[in-house]
Amino acid sequence: MSTLKTAVGKVVLETPGMVASGIMDETGASMVRMLEAGAGAVVSKSIGSEPKAGHANPCFTEVTAGLVNAMGLPGPGIELFRDEMAEAVPHGNIVGSVAGADAAEFSRLAGKMEEYGACAVELNLSCPHAKGYGMEIGTDPALVKSIVAAVKDAVSIPVWVKLTPNTHILPQIAVSAQEGGADAIVAINTLKAMVICPEFGKPYLSNRFGGLSGPAVKPVGVRAIYDLYNAVTIPLVGVGGIANWRDAAEYIMAGARAFQIGSAVATEGPEVFSKVNDGLLRFMEEYGYDSIDDMVGVAHE
Repeated sequence: MSTLKTAVGKVVLETPGMVASGIMDETGASMVRMLEAGAGAVVSKSIGSEPKAGHANPCFTEVTAGLVNAMGLPGPGIELFRDEMAEAVPHGNIVGSVAGADAAEFSRLAGKMEEYGACAVELNLSCPHAKGYGMEIGTDPALVKSIVAAVKDAVSIPVWVKLTPNTHILPQIAVSAQEGGADAIVAINTLKAMVICPEFGKPYLSNRFGGLSGPAVKPVGVRAIYDLYNAVTIPLVGVGGIANWRDAAEYIMAGARAFQIGSAVATEGPEVFSKVNDGLLRFMEEYGYDSIDDMVGVAHE
């Protein structure tokens, strides 16, 4: 009988789908709800050192085959997030996502997430719409390596690094993360995007540009995981446009050991996890895959 159980390094997941950072993951109650819906883990909202309001409205809009957002990394700050983690951690795997401006800040935030009970920490080195954070520092291989190395020295839990597709040197950056000691690579974050309102002749988002997610980015994400599979030896987590079991299977066959779902949680509801799990299990049993591990990277054979 086939099983959906998998592992990203030391993090064991009963089901391979996780909630991607940024959706239904800012409160303890919402994270528990996602675990109960069938997610193998929840990646928290990217949390910074201090409370942050984020960008002004409008900061979100739908487009053909996707969503564009420029939230600006809003959040309660790491100290206030303690209570949310305390509520969620007893119910399952919570990966703490953190967003810092330098190695020292990332290390301190990661240490707090470890203290709060996170099973792993995910470094947001890929947000395309927060000045001084995310993609701005995540496209420099040397800086990525130094940040990862500093965080590894500061915590004992696994360190995952979420990378941006908005670069022509993604494999090089992944290698730098691995050299810094990263335990896994998460790819991809949103694609830098823009929407203009013709009636007003102005950008729709208050921040002008934002990040594109949803079905439109899935082929980009699958290709990124496929490339990274040959570039690094650490586990890969695929994210971007997954809405059904076929999408998930593509990422796994490209080389991912687990995957994350974001936009589809908003468009399909939390039930998307049970639908993906059920469909993936039926496929595996029909085509003779006993485990997720049997599927990982088969598209390279």
